Amino acid sequence: MTKPVQPAIEGWFTTDPEPALLGSRCTTCGTYVFPRASLACPNPECDGSEFDEVPLSRRGRLWSWTTNHYAPPAPYVSPDPFVPYTVAAVELPDEKLVVLGQVDGSIDGLAVGTEMEVVVDTLFEDDEAVHQVWKWKAVSS
Repeated sequence: MTKPVQPAIEGWFTTDPEPALLGSRCTTCGTYVFPRASLACPNPECDGSEFDEVPLSRRGRLWSWTTNHYAPPAPYVSPDPFVPYTVAAVELPDEKLVVLGQVDGSIDGLAVGTEMEVVVDTLFEDDEAVHQVWKWKAVSS
């Protein structure tokens, strides 16, 4: 029997029609937010409290990255034994936003400015479902 596939965090990304992060845009000042905002605009010069849900750019540029060599605490689910993974900070130029996510694939050749795109991959699998999360993957030239 095939297990259902579901997002590890509901409402943070979509796969239809292609993978994209879901953010908010303040209707007062246009500031973008990820994850989605619900109370107040994070722009200190804005008193807006209403937001449109928007898909964010699927591609951005690598701003920074690091490899995590220790298992994070719950509720994060780590494989046993723990396997190090790389986290990338990717700047979305249209939104003027930096979004963190794991790196999918090899980190060989990564450099600040590398073009990255959102992909969806399995984070973990349990008895009930396959849980997916977004990741950043270097765009092949």
